[in-house]
Amino acid sequence: MCFSPEADLAAGVLVSVVGIDAIKRARTPEELPLAALPLLFGVHQLIEAFVWWGLAGKVPASLGDTATWLYLAIAFLLPLWVPIAVRGVEPSPGRRPVITLLVGVGLVASIVLLGTIVRGPVDAAVVGHHIAYEVDIPGGAIGVLYVVATCGALLLSSDRWIRFFGVANVAAVVVLVWLTVGGLTSLWCVWAAVTSVAIDLFLRDEERHLSVVPA
Repeated sequence: MCFSPEADLAAGVLVSVVGIDAIKRARTPEELPLAALPLLFGVHQLIEAFVWWGLAGKVPASLGDTATWLYLAIAFLLPLWVPIAVRGVEPSPGRRPVITLLVGVGLVASIVLLGTIVRGPVDAAVVGHHIAYEVDIPGGAIGVLYVVATCGALLLSSDRWIRFFGVANVAAVVVLVWLTVGGLTSLWCVWAAVTSVAIDLFLRDEERHLSVVPA
């Protein structure tokens, strides 16, 4: 997945189907941000197919550029979206304030990152079997805030399964950065597909409250 436009297209359709099912499984409005994540990931991958086609000259350059901007915008919204999603399914009153703090951290990261694509320049290029995105991100601190917000919220959850995915997310980030820093944003969608299925299964679990530990 994510290594060609055809793979992005196929993966995007499949993940979107999973995402629609996940939304149907949401029991309360608070669960909707988490339930909507797989559909967001699916749309994300569909958008990257247009980035590929734009770089190959198969669609107008303006459409390819727009797709690049939208792809990065969604990626840069995740440090805000993920903590909100985790907070929505967090049953522990003692942990929600800390996760809310991470929502604030994610908000800062998202504002800064979205600002970089508004100011530009933004570039994308095919490198090997993935797309490398070039954005003028100020310093490495924002990257740290990104990981802290997205992975930290998962790790702080009182649900054992969500914490497990937090650990897996940290491991995935380390592996992807080791493989290729420039292609991290593109290669991340492989893990996003896995996460989408996990979220759907989590929402399908009628007894998921049994995996919650006290705050």
